[in-house]
Amino acid sequence: MKKIYLLFLMMIMACFACSFPQKREFSGKKLSPLQYNNPGLVVDLGVGLWAWPLPMDYDQDGDLDLVVSCPDTPFNGLYFFENTSGGKEKLPVFESPRKIGPGKKNLQVCYVNGEARIMGPGVEYKNFKESLLNNPEKLYSREKLEDKFERIRFSQWKYVDYDNDDDLDIIVGLDEWGDYDWNYVDYNNGVNAYDKEGKWKNRPLHGYVFLIENIGGEYKNKGKIMAGDRPIDVYGAPSPNMIDFDGDGDLDIICGEFLDRFTWFENIGSREKPVYAEGKFLQNSEGIIKMDLEMIIPVAVDWDGDGDVDLVVGDEDGRVALVENTGEVSKNMPVFNSPVYFQQHANLVKFGALATPFAVDWDADGDQDLICGNTAGYIGFIENLDGGNPPKWNRPVYLKAEGEVIRIMAGDSGSIKGPSEKKWGYTTLSVSDWDGDGLRDIIINSIWGKIQWFENIGSEGSPVLSKVKPILVEFEGETPKPAWNWWDPEDDHLVTQWRTTPFAIDWNYDGLTDLVMLDPEGYLSFYERFLEEGELKLMPGKRIFYGIDYSVFDDKNNVIDSTGGPLRLNQREIGGSGRRKICITDWDRDGDYDLLVNSKNISLFENTGIENGKVMFKHHGPLADQKLAGHTTSPTIVNWDMDDLPDLLIGAEDGHFYYYPNNK
Repeated sequence: MKKIYLLFLMMIMACFACSFPQKREFSGKKLSPLQYNNPGLVVDLGVGLWAWPLPMDYDQDGDLDLVVSCPDTPFNGLYFFENTSGGKEKLPVFESPRKIGPGKKNLQVCYVNGEARIMGPGVEYKNFKESLLNNPEKLYSREKLEDKFERIRFSQWKYVDYDNDDDLDIIVGLDEWGDYDWNYVDYNNGVNAYDKEGKWKNRPLHGYVFLIENIGGEYKNKGKIMAGDRPIDVYGAPSPNMIDFDGDGDLDIICGEFLDRFTWFENIGSREKPVYAEGKFLQNSEGIIKMDLEMIIPVAVDWDGDGDVDLVVGDEDGRVALVENTGEVSKNMPVFNSPVYFQQHANLVKFGALATPFAVDWDADGDQDLICGNTAGYIGFIENLDGGNPPKWNRPVYLKAEGEVIRIMAGDSGSIKGPSEKKWGYTTLSVSDWDGDGLRDIIINSIWGKIQWFENIGSEGSPVLSKVKPILVEFEGETPKPAWNWWDPEDDHLVTQWRTTPFAIDWNYDGLTDLVMLDPEGYLSFYERFLEEGELKLMPGKRIFYGIDYSVFDDKNNVIDSTGGPLRLNQREIGGSGRRKICITDWDRDGDYDLLVNSKNISLFENTGIENGKVMFKHHGPLADQKLAGHTTSPTIVNWDMDDLPDLLIGAEDGHFYYYPNNK
């Protein structure tokens, strides 16, 4: 029998993102970002994954613009959103973004005598409007401050005259992740950092605020700022803002966090000698104020020029919101309105971050729309308005199930990586007639690893979704699951690795919709559909897929296994597991199904035939040379040019979509 080689993946990033080893069979074709092609359309303002807002009058025309830093791949950059309202509108529609330079995380803006000053860890970027990030001036050694901590992800520095002595001190927000460690497994108990009831066993995230005091022109670390009888300690990513929020003449503090809330620390001392009360979450008549997603970055600025200080806040998915200070104070706390997301003139099609599209004629009007998941756990409908090449697109709409917006979230115990990921959902999906009634249903996976489906109970052209249901499998014995899951699936419920596509397709051409996806151990598996007494049922997964010239690589690209065997698309555990996004199509039009898999962009596995019941795939590497992935990409097939070759659309890290024509 022909020797089979097993191939695994090299890491793209330290965040467990895997990519296939490069075979350099690139076509040379470029991946083109998908545009709305819809003049006059207005959509949510956004960059790629993660928005670090720097509100300022960048073009010096008298109104506040938005400069937003995006530190991630592939949309890295500093982006200028021009405000053309002349300052007459509180919520202007911004121009689409113009890239002005490279992006970084941890950029902070503060205001000194009305001038926007841009800072990074231990430095100020001098003359930012002219020099951007090219002129850093060192202020204080960040290492002196950060070396005490095991792991830091946020280091946020801002000028402030802390004690009203007419010099510039610095406040620093640092978070600490050393005690928050998801990456181990206790196989004796079948759990990782959760106990058997799903309670987090490790410590929470910490977010501290330090004072670096200017003493005679030299900066000295004065330690953590206290609130009540303990140091300020929010849930990671403190993003401190020190300013007079309540209008009483002294400097208060509002912090963000890694999740979605804002904490208010009232100055109950004086302008010269601040004393801070114990923190309270900002709230209004609707309850505790929360952002839609997490990894929030709040910046204090009088956005609307009404004399009180508002918050401009970036989200993980690249959007930016206004949290307006009403000027009212209730129970010694300023009252803010709930977040409202800024808008921009539409340019590039975007759906959150880590977009996972599936092209399908959802509304039965003869063209291919997009049904799409993202990090936030939504499922979106992006309507193709004209069937053109390229199409004209509408703004994304969240799909509903029985009248309620669909949003899958981890909550406190649904993410392998702990409660810090409670607002993420990582929906990934395919669309197919799952129940054989002639209507298109949606099959999903998510951060939970539960394979579920939304039944279409509407009609052709007018889809209506039922509430989510489990995909059931005719398992014999115990229902399988990933070894590191703390929770057990219900009997016969299909559960596998998180964040990997459940691809519904009639693989064996018998007229029934099957399922192809990773099993709980990361092997690509065939879940075959069958009829029993007129009832549709699903068999357990079979490892029928094998690879040619396929070896296992570690994160340094060293071969660690070449023993042969079934196609294992991910052998990593815990947080590094799953993550595989797949699409199945006859890419080369030779009459069989090929496999497209996420990598630095998308890698092709060519189906070379069946040998002794094994479907053999030859790995050809990425289709292009451009890097779209920091965490992942997600492929789907489109055919806007209406020829006989399938073309590729890739959902990327930045929430945008990239088109690759298959014109062999």
